[in-house]
This record gives sequence, structure tokens and C-alpha cells, in this order.
Amino acid sequence: MARASAWAAATIALLTAAGCAPVEPSHSGPREPRRCFLPREVRNFTAVDSTTVHLRVGRDIYRVETFGVCPDLNWTNRMAIRTTGGSSMICVGSGLGVTILTRGPSGRRSCQVRSIRALTPEEVQGLRPRDRP
Repeated sequence: MARASAWAAATIALLTAAGCAPVEPSHSGPREPRRCFLPREVRNFTAVDSTTVHLRVGRDIYRVETFGVCPDLNWTNRMAIRTTGGSSMICVGSGLGVTILTRGPSGRRSCQVRSIRALTPEEVQGLRPRDRP
């Protein structure tokens, strides 16, 4: 019995030490964008058109697409992004539970997000200057 406890303790210690060890990147290319972020981490945005917004979060840029036309989206100079439901995190993939709020000439608007995608470094370099947040 004591031998099993000692074995378990040694295994836990080894796994704990391995969990703290630095991890080497799997490739030497550009780093991958984060998969999730908090709304308060958004630093800038650019409305590409009435259904698409680019968000800057740190060094990463995300493409956010809404369900259909979002009135005043490409005319606003202020917007907010918020989550509903249990999580405050915004993650790439489906935009389920994420809303863009704008205020423009036609008043306050709430637009549901359809999808969120992190742009690759190559896609960011290919953006027109006016589409960069």
C-alpha cells in the first residue's frame, strides 16, 4: 500500500514538472492568433462593409461577419461588441451569442454575429490600408 502511494506521488510530481516545462513551438513560422479573446481586449475596428468588420485584438486581426446587413455599420465611428449567455469570451468559429452594437444616423442597432475568423499574417498583409483596424 505504501509502495502504491509512493508511486502515485512520484507520478504526480513528474506530471507537474512536465506541465511547467517550456514548450517549443511546433513550427518556426509566424505565431498563430489566439482562438478566444475578451470584448475589452478589442483595441480598434474597421467596418469593411455593412456585413463585415475587422477587429484588432493585440497584434491579431479578426474578421467578423453579421447575419445580413447591419444598418449603419460602415458609417459608425463607435461600436461595441458583447456576448450573451454563460461565457464572456469571444472565440473564432460561429458567432453564436455575440452581438455588435452600433449607433448611427438611424439610431442604435444590434446586429447578430454569424462568424468570427482570425486572419492569417498573409491575409493581414494583403488587406487594403482602409480595411486595417
